[in-house]
Amino acid sequence: MLVCSAGMSTSLLVTKMQKAAEAEGLEANIFAVAEAEAANHFDEIDVLMLGPQVRFLEGKMKEKLEPKGVPVGVIDMTDYGTMNGEKVLASAKELMK
Repeated sequence: MLVCSAGMSTSLLVTKMQKAAEAEGLEANIFAVAEAEAANHFDEIDVLMLGPQVRFLEGKMKEKLEPKGVPVGVIDMTDYGTMNGEKVLASAKELMK
């Protein structure tokens, strides 16, 4: 799950990540939500990636999710700015190791 302030700016990144996953033959359910909606999905995710604009939520999200075994990371600002789906997908996979 990707989280940003309104859930809008990450929608293009989700599309690019899905294409990257398909190219790798990886089955993944990648989606984006606004910060306010994130808690509604905590029980259905394997990893949470925060957009750079909401990186201040990292501590709070880790506190809630890491005890459940869900890793939390912040999307690299350059990868986010260039909408590099391959690199963000690679970061998510690395967090899940």
